[in-house]
Amino acid sequence: MGSSFSTNQFPVDGRTVLITGGSTGLGLHAAQQLAAKGANVIIVARSPATLQASLEQIKNSARSPTQRFHQIAADVTTAASCAAVIAAAAAWNDATPPDIVWCCSGSAHPSLFIDTPPAQLQTMMDSNYFSCAYMAHAALNAWLRPQAEVPKVEAPASPSPSPPLPARHLIFTASFVALYSFAGFTPYSPAKAAIRSLADSLSQEMNLYAGAHPTRPRVRVHTVVPATMPTQSLADENRVKTDVTKMLEEGDQVLSPDECARRAIAGLERGEELVATSAIIRLVMTSVLGGVVKGAVDTVLAWVVVVVMVFVRWDMDRKVWRWGRKYGDSGMKPTE
Repeated sequence: MGSSFSTNQFPVDGRTVLITGGSTGLGLHAAQQLAAKGANVIIVARSPATLQASLEQIKNSARSPTQRFHQIAADVTTAASCAAVIAAAAAWNDATPPDIVWCCSGSAHPSLFIDTPPAQLQTMMDSNYFSCAYMAHAALNAWLRPQAEVPKVEAPASPSPSPPLPARHLIFTASFVALYSFAGFTPYSPAKAAIRSLADSLSQEMNLYAGAHPTRPRVRVHTVVPATMPTQSLADENRVKTDVTKMLEEGDQVLSPDECARRAIAGLERGEELVATSAIIRLVMTSVLGGVVKGAVDTVLAWVVVVVMVFVRWDMDRKVWRWGRKYGDSGMKPTE
């Protein structure tokens, strides 16, 4: 999960936050809550009209009249576009890249694998994984490889050394199916699992730069795992899902985007690397933590849940087998 500290590990007051997918859903509500905490906010999405309307909502959440807000219309599924977004954000932000980058953009196509058009598999990787990987690459280059490197100068000894600069934060948005996937999410879950793997390796890689440049702001990497939210995206997904997938989802915890954003930000403030937004997500997450930084509570939970998950998998496999035996292999109940 991450480390537990008494102080806020995710201060945003006076800092600039860039959020992709910031015009709707989790991204929009996170932007509003961060604005209420004093952040300057840049939102990125494809639709200029939606961006403008959303930006007005974010402005209305601001804590101070001195805060600044900006919108960038862009498709973040290409490397060139992500580099252009970071450059445009820096130009607007007084030639300084944003302090925090939160990747919330993405899409889902939950269908049975062999019924999914092959082009849709590429779309899932582009909109979910590569939108994160390319944005991370652009942001990290701006943070760690600035065009004008400042020569190292030996600082005079001081009895009162300056406090370390606040860390920069790179935040990805994954999904429950990045931790435990099931029938009907096969086209989508690998892209979300790849995000989590990217975050794990980048988290460790950032120590290289922290060691080489101790006076620069550290870069911290996080992955938020949101709960199911009743958004337009969910409605669109439900039109694609088979009945067997909907059956397996029964009992899933649903949170409003506002509550989900609140829980995500609270986890970031606690310093968590892998941020669960519901109890069920946290329990499942402990069974697959791998090398992520974790606390004592999650370590103990992992010992228990890893056994429980054996029975969960057995139960879900049994349900899918029985569905196929009763209704066939379409994943749908026969129409009356």
